[in-house]
Amino acid sequence: MVARIYRPSKNAMQSGTANTKEWTLEFEQEAARRIDPLMGWTSAEDMTSSQVRLNFDTRAAAVSYAKDHNIPYQVVEKARPEPVVKSYSDNFAVNRRKPWTH
Repeated sequence: MVARIYRPSKNAMQSGTANTKEWTLEFEQEAARRIDPLMGWTSAEDMTSSQVRLNFDTRAAAVSYAKDHNIPYQVVEKARPEPVVKSYSDNFAVNRRKPWTH
């Protein structure tokens, strides 16, 4: 059972970056989910792949936890976007590339 260590993405519905600073260790699913014929719900045979999610303050802490418990892991790095500094006065700057229009 392989674990994935990653930083969660920012919520698309909000402009803030809450819950994106911690590292998460999450197990990959070993088998596909099956559909219950009576109720139509989906279920998995393995609890760890769907219900266990561990959060750590740093990447090193997550990696050391995986090593201490002999869990094979994979670290997924996502590119962090650089913030673009903007100000309202830039709309009226003399050296603007495009002319200002209404």
